[in-house]
Amino acid sequence: QVQLVESGGGLVQPGGSLRLSCAASGIIFSRYNMGWYRQAPGKQRELVATITSGGRTNYQDSVQGRFIISRDNAKNTVYLQMNTLKPEDTAVYYCNAHHAVIATSPHYWGQGTQVTVSS
Repeated sequence: QVQLVESGGGLVQPGGSLRLSCAASGIIFSRYNMGWYRQAPGKQRELVATITSGGRTNYQDSVQGRFIISRDNAKNTVYLQMNTLKPEDTAVYYCNAHHAVIATSPHYWGQGTQVTVSS
């Protein structure tokens, strides 16, 4: 059974930092592309950042230079370091896993973790 468990969300003031973690189980982690998505109230879920099985990263323009995605294959964990947070970063953040080679494989999702940026 595949499980993705996010942690690290919370309330932070504008300009602050948070680090999200997503621990995966039930998959061969090193063979999966991993991603972070977010969904704000009344909006569609959107891509924040991705990291391939080989370590190549990609970011949404609005977080480029502020967020860093990384992975530790030994710990089956992907991270999202979020710096210089803005109120518009407020959302539920979701972890996603998709096999790097098998395009028809399912996408797996975590349950989400709330990030609130407010003074």
